Amino acid sequence: MHYSNRDKLHSQFIKLQLKNRQNEYLHPSFLMETRLQDAIKNADLLKALKILESINKDQRPQLSTTTIRSLKNSLICSCTLFTRSIIAGGVHPEKAFTLSDVYILEIERCDSAPSLNELEYEMLRHFIDVLSEEEESPYSTTINNAISFINEHILSDITLQQIADHCFVNPSYLSHLFKKEVGISVVKYINKKRVEEAKYVLLHTTDSIADIAMLFRFCNSSYFTSQFKLYQGMTPRQFRDRHLS
Repeated sequence: MHYSNRDKLHSQFIKLQLKNRQNEYLHPSFLMETRLQDAIKNADLLKALKILESINKDQRPQLSTTTIRSLKNSLICSCTLFTRSIIAGGVHPEKAFTLSDVYILEIERCDSAPSLNELEYEMLRHFIDVLSEEEESPYSTTINNAISFINEHILSDITLQQIADHCFVNPSYLSHLFKKEVGISVVKYINKKRVEEAKYVLLHTTDSIADIAMLFRFCNSSYFTSQFKLYQGMTPRQFRDRHLS
């Protein structure tokens, strides 16, 4: 009789269930994890820390044949839960997933159980900090949505109409509201944001100024240079030379 991979995994599932029952092992209760998600979503750090501490008093699930790998896998599960929780709390998914990527890479870098255990609590605090910062934004929901759209599409050609459509408002109204709340026009904000993002590329790649200008949708390298100097007080080449010398 031919057994599929699904049959094999189902057999492993049954065996592990029996083993857990024999060892009287139970995973963290779904109720506790739900309470933890709610605490994170509401940016209640004290409550979230207490719940996580309570969960961690129990034995962690065995998620690998080696202890450290199992612990790393457990923390990646926690990271996923934290990520979904702050998205539910109002953080833009791309921002939440980027934070998740940073911590998963850090989890992979750590090779000691004490460091990994400490990292889980650091991760919880950081995720809630990011959510709290989001809640403290001085801008209206419309402008926050507009800024999120700009940040997500910073490498694309962005028009006022596209942003307005995303926010379900009239372009003229959005333009007026953006200038009123942010203090600069939509176009100036986009250029400023592109200059900020270009700094990373200047320092971490050998791409030419012209290629970076094209990447960030500036019409030519001269305009990119003028905008960079406007917001950074120096040209892109001067910025690169100063920080890499």
